[in-house]
Amino acid sequence: MRALITGASRGIGRAIALRLAREHQARCLLVYRGNADGAAQTAAEMAELGGQGIPFQADVSEREQADAAVQACLDQLGGLDVLVNNAGVTADTLLLQMEDAQWAQVLRTNLDGAFYLARAVCRPMLMQRHGRIINLSSVSARRPNRGQTNYAASKGAIEAFTRALAVELAAKKITVNAVAPGVIETDMSQRIRDHAGKEIKAAIPMRRFGTPEDVAGLVAFLAGPDSAYITGQTIGVDGGVGL
Repeated sequence: MRALITGASRGIGRAIALRLAREHQARCLLVYRGNADGAAQTAAEMAELGGQGIPFQADVSEREQADAAVQACLDQLGGLDVLVNNAGVTADTLLLQMEDAQWAQVLRTNLDGAFYLARAVCRPMLMQRHGRIINLSSVSARRPNRGQTNYAASKGAIEAFTRALAVELAAKKITVNAVAPGVIETDMSQRIRDHAGKEIKAAIPMRRFGTPEDVAGLVAFLAGPDSAYITGQTIGVDGGVGL
């Protein structure tokens, strides 16, 4: 299995890379924006599990850099079977106070980045008549918190994008699915967990936060052969919050 994973230097992206190495002996291009040390550590741990990780620096919100990442995957791994659009940012602010830059930053990374990469992988996947595109959404697409108009909009759009692209590619044996985590124990959620952790847990039917490994297990399944008849779906990993 040859995969391109964005946001692979930490958190959910790192867990996905390690799970693909463990279950599929995957060779992965580990795309990161700024955390070179984290990407190198992910690559080292993948090697211990029987996989291969190649760190690659890119800002996927820039079309040229997203295209370069896909080309690097084709050149260095000899092809591409799985795209995991995991990179994401937040800039939570009430709409009345939200600046244009805060809106644009979140939409460009979370939505435009997924668009650029998905478009770039379509041609090689169509040529080989096989592929998996997995987009990371969020429970916030359906149950947003205050101050998340930009983030919720980006993730809601990701889910609609997933369904539409699945229709376009289904006949060519390319599946497109989304995974929607709830509150996961990552750096991104640290502030809200510190601020209102007890209240948030009380609202989760399973009474705990998720782990990156909880998400990675589902992504590994969607990347593998047993998910061949699943496409256009958004699957929650949220402890029951979305019920």
